[in-house]
Amino acid sequence: MAALMPSLLASSVEELELELLLQALYQCHGYDFRGYDRAMVAGKVQALRLRLGLATISALQSRVLHDGETYNTLLRALYVAPALMFDDPLEVSMLRRSLGVSLHGAALPRVWLADCASPQQAWTLAILLEQEQLAPRTEIYATVASDTMLADAQHASLPMARLDELQANYARSGGVGKLIDYFDIDADGLHATLKPQLAGRITWAQYNLVTDASFNEFQMILGQRALPDFGPALRKRVLQLFDGSLAPFGTLALDRPLDDHDPLSRHYKPLLANQSWYKRVA
Repeated sequence: MAALMPSLLASSVEELELELLLQALYQCHGYDFRGYDRAMVAGKVQALRLRLGLATISALQSRVLHDGETYNTLLRALYVAPALMFDDPLEVSMLRRSLGVSLHGAALPRVWLADCASPQQAWTLAILLEQEQLAPRTEIYATVASDTMLADAQHASLPMARLDELQANYARSGGVGKLIDYFDIDADGLHATLKPQLAGRITWAQYNLVTDASFNEFQMILGQRALPDFGPALRKRVLQLFDGSLAPFGTLALDRPLDDHDPLSRHYKPLLANQSWYKRVA
């Protein structure tokens, strides 16, 4: 039993250090990760600590409080895992199925990418809308947690060195033709940018799912990449936010099926059996 005491003590100290780090982020910068799944947060924090060569979470906290670059690095580490274009064939398949059903009936449809996983996730949606002949009248709202992430997204480009990988993703998800046809290659030949008529349909904004209120009504909300990070209370709050932001007969994409005992479940009907994509019916 005595041999277990040092490891138990180390564990409790690390838990205290993590709590203090999250409190510091909230008190000093206003970003509240305290309601996120704690095991997920701990794993991301420890991975960053090791990557930076720091001995303790307390050392990481000191760097975060006194060094802006480390602070932004931590925010990125705690955020939704970055996505590549067309990296999830099931997600793309569900988008192809639901875009027409959800958006064709609206005069000026709006889609919300909540906690957008990367510019490439937004580009994927813009290309699918173009293929469904919905791009000219559909507005994509892609929100991210911080001003730094917002600036990164607004100035992002496609690295040509990864084109073969992304083309393979595109083909695997059912794409026809060449992915590069939707981009303009820069003069250096090393990067490409989304064609202006598609990029112009994406509105990027800083938005905090934890604290901010509903800001518009949407015909489709895609939140499946953000939700796995949330603890039960925060997840409930965000689902209520989505529910209050979704138009009648709109589509809501989640990471897992709604609990039958959740009061919100009566508002929704699955688009397909065994999938967590829903159509609002009430």
